[in-house]
Amino acid sequence: MKTIVIAIGGNSLIKDDKHMSVPDQYAAVVETAGHITDLVEGGFRVVITHGNGPQVGFILLRSEHSRGILHEVPLDSIGADTQGAIGYQVQQALQNEFRRRNRKQSVATIVTQTLVDKNDPAFQKPSKPIGQFYKKEEAEDRMRVEKWTMVEDAGRGWRRVVPSPKPVRIVEAEVIRHLVNEGYVIIAAGGGGIPVVQDEQGNLRGIAAVIDKDLASAVLAKEIGADLLVISTAVEKVCLNFGKPDQKTLDRLTIAEAKQYITEGHFKPGSMLPKVQACIRFIEEGGMEALITCPEALPAALAGRTGTRVVR
Repeated sequence: MKTIVIAIGGNSLIKDDKHMSVPDQYAAVVETAGHITDLVEGGFRVVITHGNGPQVGFILLRSEHSRGILHEVPLDSIGADTQGAIGYQVQQALQNEFRRRNRKQSVATIVTQTLVDKNDPAFQKPSKPIGQFYKKEEAEDRMRVEKWTMVEDAGRGWRRVVPSPKPVRIVEAEVIRHLVNEGYVIIAAGGGGIPVVQDEQGNLRGIAAVIDKDLASAVLAKEIGADLLVISTAVEKVCLNFGKPDQKTLDRLTIAEAKQYITEGHFKPGSMLPKVQACIRFIEEGGMEALITCPEALPAALAGRTGTRVVR
């Protein structure tokens, strides 16, 4: 049986601005659960990772509205909160789908920590926007009192930015590997994992940072010996000149070609770029191949009929 790690985006749980509630997110999860169950029935061992960007933003906004009434929640704890909440939705949707198809299959969510290097250059240059927009006066107050790093965002207001260090190791990887080999479907490394650093004695502590979930998924896939990394996104295939008249879809992408297209600026940061970079990292560190496609095309893509395969 092949083991696959499937990374689904946090934004994919929110269809549009009118469907942002928890029930709306669960309805979106139910759709994805059906596609993932098809893969389980096809004989794959499955580990699911997910994004959490919008959900983290919601919690930060609630914290802002309760400022002066309740204590603020640290960013690492917010990561843990969203791992539990989204994991709960995914595992429940899968359990219900398994039951509907008369499958005896167990699902579990692992609250996952991701080790980062405390000397990562990202800590010297925070770049990942989180939370709401502020007026200039409010931003100046937050920077003075909270010691936040904030930037002006294209005329829309000021936002807090935090470091986005590269993932080094998934702390719970061995537990995840064991459970997957025992036949469990596992949800792990939500939001890229809770970022932690290690001191000289080996003790871990959480930090205010955000880890790219695709890169963390690549590290997890490598550490559990997965055969395939699957990046689920909004498009069926990777494109060159995306959105332009000369747009071109790619069925296959080598590491060399991927690096060339990155240099040429075909993939945007915060969109396709980290997905392609995650595929490169997985394969360069020993993985066989990676696949980028949309949730509804997963079964066909794994059968080789669609999607973009990234290979050595």
